[in-house]
Amino acid sequence: MEARGRSLALLQRELAALKNLQPFLTSRLAILAKDEGGSRMQRVFVVGCPRSGTTIVQAMLARHPRVYSLEETYFFSALLGNADMRWGDRGARKLERWYHRAGMARSSARRRLRELEHIYEPQSRHARSLFRASTCVRHYIALLDCLAEAQCKSHWVEKTPDHLVYIEEIAREVPNARFVHVLRNGLDVIASITDADLHHYTAGFRGGVRMWAARWNRAMTLHLAKAGDPGHHLVCLEDLVADPCAEWERLCAFLGLEADAVLEARPSPAVVNSRVEPWKSGAAAGTVEHPRHKARSLFGPRMLSWLESHLTDYHAVRAAIECNRRIGAQTERHGGTSGRSAVRRAAHH
Repeated sequence: MEARGRSLALLQRELAALKNLQPFLTSRLAILAKDEGGSRMQRVFVVGCPRSGTTIVQAMLARHPRVYSLEETYFFSALLGNADMRWGDRGARKLERWYHRAGMARSSARRRLRELEHIYEPQSRHARSLFRASTCVRHYIALLDCLAEAQCKSHWVEKTPDHLVYIEEIAREVPNARFVHVLRNGLDVIASITDADLHHYTAGFRGGVRMWAARWNRAMTLHLAKAGDPGHHLVCLEDLVADPCAEWERLCAFLGLEADAVLEARPSPAVVNSRVEPWKSGAAAGTVEHPRHKARSLFGPRMLSWLESHLTDYHAVRAAIECNRRIGAQTERHGGTSGRSAVRRAAHH
């Protein structure tokens, strides 16, 4: 009863605060509803397993003159929580209180909004008065919309790899959301995570090889589930490195951007804080370089054998994506049904 009384008090405080915030919210929500001849803000989320190449794809997009981007926000991770459970980690349990199920925002989400305000809109302190999850999401969208519009951009790009496990909620809550999925060979991903952890210890890379192998497999399942969906675009890092011009053209076509636009020398503002995340500094400029293959120098024969036997067949994943791409091209030329069922069939072979 005491907990319910505290929750009721929070709701009453939110109602009182919203009365004072009405002019602010009206202007912000007007941005969300605006649609002048199809010119609505384009909201793009770059997702994937960590160390898959999400930073290079984000940085490339951030160099486009019509795109605004920023450092990882972690917002939906903070809002919805239970990332370890969603990734399928062993022993993970869902942690959710009754007032979260009733629509109240987690304190971590409100705290993250305040941090984003402090960084990007320091004159504002409205996030302090937001308590419901839906209100926090609207405030988050409006904040990024305002930042993009202030620089006369038509798109904003947010990249938090863990947002992959929240794409259903993001698609439901964020109007006009599009998703760019970045994939990379599992051996290279796990080797890159291990190498980064050895040289720059961070809690984000904890868990060990077994956990990251399972997470990478989970990522492949989530990626392929969206192959052929018109709101999702899949990019393999290997294809981007082998033929960056072709992949750039496909990516820009998906997002409605001009592929031949003159790109800025570097993303501005920066999409990576290299002092905090030095392992990303090589990708921060948004220029495609051949990644180093570290698996065979980091892992011995037994570990390599174990990984190869436990990781999803990446060749089949790439074949499924290429199959979907061909079917999609044929469908556009001749009409017909989606190739998503064909993708699923290819992925099982």
